This record gives sequence, structure tokens and C-alpha cells, in this order.
Amino acid sequence: MLDIKFIRENRDLVRKIIDDKNIQLDLDRLLFLDKRRRELIQEKEKLKSQQNKLTKNDIDKAKELKKKIKEILPKLKTIEEEYNRLILLTPNIYSKDTPVGSSEDDNVETFKWGNPPSFKFNAKSHIELGNDLDIIDFERGVKTSGFRGYYLKNEASFLAMALLWHSILKMKEKDFDFLIPPTIIRDFALIGSGHFPFGKEEIYQIANPGKLADGSNVKEKLYLGGTSEPSLLAYFADNLIEEKDLPKKVCAFSQCYRSEVGSYGKDTKGLYRLREFMKVEQVVLCKDDIEESNFWLEEMKKISEEILQELELPYRVLQICTGDMGAGKYKMYDIETWMPSRKSYGETHSDSNLTDWQSRRLNIRYKKSNGEKRFVYALNNTVIASPRILIALLENYQQEDGSVKVPKILHKYLPFTKIPAKRKR
Repeated sequence: MLDIKFIRENRDLVRKIIDDKNIQLDLDRLLFLDKRRRELIQEKEKLKSQQNKLTKNDIDKAKELKKKIKEILPKLKTIEEEYNRLILLTPNIYSKDTPVGSSEDDNVETFKWGNPPSFKFNAKSHIELGNDLDIIDFERGVKTSGFRGYYLKNEASFLAMALLWHSILKMKEKDFDFLIPPTIIRDFALIGSGHFPFGKEEIYQIANPGKLADGSNVKEKLYLGGTSEPSLLAYFADNLIEEKDLPKKVCAFSQCYRSEVGSYGKDTKGLYRLREFMKVEQVVLCKDDIEESNFWLEEMKKISEEILQELELPYRVLQICTGDMGAGKYKMYDIETWMPSRKSYGETHSDSNLTDWQSRRLNIRYKKSNGEKRFVYALNNTVIASPRILIALLENYQQEDGSVKVPKILHKYLPFTKIPAKRKR
């Protein structure tokens, strides 16, 4: 969220950002609530100050002041509830070089690497390859898990784990601390990361969170994380970090869950859009300096590009426009990898600088050498997401005889260097 003082002093700018990011927020209402909230707080503090000056003999005056304070509290609570709801909707400012646009059609390609393969045979989709090679079973996946269900089998299972492990080792090489975080998380973590209230419909809520030792139900709402980003950020919630200990560089492996509400009818077949998948995610916390945070944005993107280049998969980089970047993003890139069956590139990575938009929500600060306390800047990036990346790998590496080669960089993790053509067993 934005600092309310910044909003008050830059209301025209904030109004433009709200429009450019297509956010549904009544800024005038927020500013009215902010003013009324401050008035009520000041009135309450004034009455409390008068209370503190009373002597034991001022009984009638004490009762009068107590009554007035009691009348203020419910008004203040009502105002603060709506204020807190609206302040969470305030979007972050965006960088000067962010394209202004309304949809993904306005994203700008900034870089392209590798050439899409030119097949001299009728290339298959990953769905066909998965079936013919007996490595992916969608039919039984749907039977077991429902819509968008799948099983990875045999060589595909090994490939998925090899990709994840290679990415984890890459992050170790880049000096990131590695965590395996909780995927069952409380709402404060999702509010802090900005997944609530935005995108709440995409998050699974646990219907039966369990029982306590006395047999009573757990009343706290719990959720399944759609990415490890909320858990990684929440790890530092309410922390005061010494400046000398920045940047904090962490990465995590986790299972991820997304309801894909609103996506029915889109990519209904195959591995592109799934309700559960695995991902290695990275997060950086740095000083509140735009140049330093943008340095890390570029460095994180380079890591993802390095992995794709090692896999020898053609890809392109897009700078995301205002209408497609989300409320909290200051600057954002997507990386799309070539997927022959789509005859286009498909998103495989997302790299974002959110400045202090998340750290304000989670109260993550650092102490400068002069003792001043500031909110850190937070960034996140996809290192690898599986099995979506398998679409590109299987389709780009398929051979005329129906087999699939394995990228050389993965050979050291696997008991095979090629998935041989075979009939489904």
C-alpha cells in the first residue's frame, strides 16, 4: 500500500495511477475517511488528555468524558474498517519507463533469445507426446483430481525434478538462502503480499482447518498458497533489519495451488494452466533505493534467462504495461518461452519490483547507520515453474522418430539422456 501522507500530497498523481492500472478505487472516499479518521482520533486523544488532568473530586466531569469517549469509539471503528479496506486497494506508483496500456496487448518486447525450431516433420504437442511416450496421464489425472488434473509419469517425473533441482542449485550458486516454506498460510501473509484483496478468488481457503485439543474447531481462516512469495515475505514480517545485513536474498521450493477461477475456457487442455504445480521462487529485500532495487530486478531476470539459455530454449522478455502489471508493481517483466504447439511464446517467468508496497503491509523495516528506520524494498521472480516449463522442453526437443532429447545441462541429474519413442503401456 502507499503511504497515506504521500496520497494526500499527490492526489492527482495517485488518481492517474489508479486509472492507468484499472483499479476500482474511490480515491475521494478514501481521502474523506482519512480526514474523518484523524479528526476522531484527535478528538479522542483530546478527551483522554482532559481525563488525565482530572482530580479524584471531578467525578461528574470524569463520567461525562468517559461517555463522550465511548460514543467516539464505535464511530472510529466503523471509519477505520472502511479506511483499512480502501487503503489496501491503493496501487503503487509505476516507473517512468513502464508502458502505459490497458491490457497484455500493450506489453513491449525488449529482448529475444534463440530461434524457434523448424521441424521437417509433423511436430506433436506436449499432450500428444505425453500420451505416446507414457509420461503424462491427463485422463486419470482428471478422474482423480477433477478439472485440470494430471499425473506426471516415468521420464516426465524425473525431468520435472531435475529442472527444479538444477534451479535450486543455481540459486545456491547465486548466494540465495534456500527455504522450504509452509504452503498453508494465514491471511496476514496474503494481505501482506498483495494477493488479498486482489486475486482473492484465485486462492483456495481450507474448509476444515482442524480441531483443537479440547475438540473445538479452529476458527482461524487458513489458505493454500498460490506461490511461496507470501511465505517468504511473511518470514520477515515485523522485523527490523540492520542495514549492513541487506540485501536479504532468499529462494524457496513449494507446491503451489490456484483455483484458476475466471480461467475456465482458457487453456483447458495440457499443462499450461493448472490448479497445482511446483515452483522455485526468489525474493530480494534491499534498501529503499530505486536504483538498487532496479539493479536487483535486472539481476533476478538474468538468473531466469541463464537457466533458459542453459536449457537452450528460445524465449523473449516483455516489459509489462500499467494495465497488466497489477496494483503493487513498480516495474515488471515477463519471460515467455517458445511453445511450438501454441505457435507462440507462453509465459514461464515473472519478475517484479514492488518497492515498499509490500513491506508497509508487513512492517518490514531496516535501520540505517544513522538510526533512521525505513521500509525495505521488495522484489520477487520466478526461477522455474513446473510442469509448465515441460511444455517448452518436450515440444522443442522432440525428434522425428517420436523420441525427445534431454538438454545437456540436465544429463548429470538423470539416468537417461533421451526419452525413447514407445507405445503406451
